Amino acid sequence: MRLVHLADLHIGYRQYQRSTAAGINQREADVAATFKRAIDKTIELKPEFVLIAGDVFHSVRPSNPAILHAFQQFSRLVAALPQSHIVMIAGNHDTARTAETGCILHLFKPLGITVVDGDAERIEFSDEGVSILAVPDMPQGIPALVPDAAARRNILLLHGEVEGVLPEHARRMERSVEEISREELGAARWDYVALGHYHVHREVAPNAYYAGSIDYTSSNPWGEMREEREAGIYDALRGGKGIIEWDLDSATHTFHPLTVARPLIDLPRVDGEGMTGGELDAVVLQRVQSSRIDIDERVVRLVITGVPRHVARQMDPKAIRDLKRRALHFNLDVRRPEIVRRTASGAPGRRASLAEVLRDKLETRPVSAEIDRVGFVTLGLEYLNQADVALAAASGSESP
Repeated sequence: MRLVHLADLHIGYRQYQRSTAAGINQREADVAATFKRAIDKTIELKPEFVLIAGDVFHSVRPSNPAILHAFQQFSRLVAALPQSHIVMIAGNHDTARTAETGCILHLFKPLGITVVDGDAERIEFSDEGVSILAVPDMPQGIPALVPDAAARRNILLLHGEVEGVLPEHARRMERSVEEISREELGAARWDYVALGHYHVHREVAPNAYYAGSIDYTSSNPWGEMREEREAGIYDALRGGKGIIEWDLDSATHTFHPLTVARPLIDLPRVDGEGMTGGELDAVVLQRVQSSRIDIDERVVRLVITGVPRHVARQMDPKAIRDLKRRALHFNLDVRRPEIVRRTASGAPGRRASLAEVLRDKLETRPVSAEIDRVGFVTLGLEYLNQADVALAAASGSESP
């Protein structure tokens, strides 16, 4: 008896300003294509159970095209696997903050999919001897995680944060979800624990896993890629995403990689200390030309550290604009030298930089619970960086 475990689909995710010929945001279309591949792979595996561990949509009220695509793909899954049991829980992105809003996932119930939102539910499949405790995002606190003593096999399906698993950048990535201690989780009590919320595939215990997201849909995809490289699951041409197959009889885990529709490119970082504007132009071109994947229509980042503002303004603005035109999105992240704060008794510290002031303001500004706090801060800093680049380009175009 086997199950397939998916999580963090984030259908309807949007980013950047490029649209397809049909008028759909390009990144939304990319994620939709990757989701179709996930459904294709699930159908190919023919499991007895399909578990979807939350964040099916990227927002509580997704666009009509996102809803239609999701309905079509889940309909296809149900039709192809009529004997399989499909259980879906709501994640924090699916969970409305007001009672009158309701949960969009109920749309899938008529297909025969078991949907759990709001309170946790225990779902019994007596013919298979399987009991599933389904625990969606529960801001008010989760119940005791106790298996059914009468069931032959017990599965925990949960959207949340296991204590000590997520790195700091992931913990700050979005609205906090309920944190569960390893003792509360009690992985050894279960035959399998299917987790959602963390976007990187990760083992929590020999029988407990985060499946990871199916595509790069967080505010820090570069951090995800770094973790995936460290875990040995990242490939430059494919990405580091996938779904899990778990065999309940042999208690074995298989990670099936998915090729994301649009691989992201994080070019090797440049230490720009002591370089001139012309030398920086040359090294940017070298990094682009030596990339294993062509940057055209890709999402690309190149970090250059240790570059004073006046040197950044000497870089060729036309060359930068050409790179931005080629890529779907090219983030040339030029960072000024870090200034070490030196203080002595009675001596004032240095004045905070504009970026530091902005970060502090955005991190403390009251915002709606619906807003991704870290994404909000990251976007503000990116806008500031873009303003610096635009100023540098304008200054360069006016120079003799």
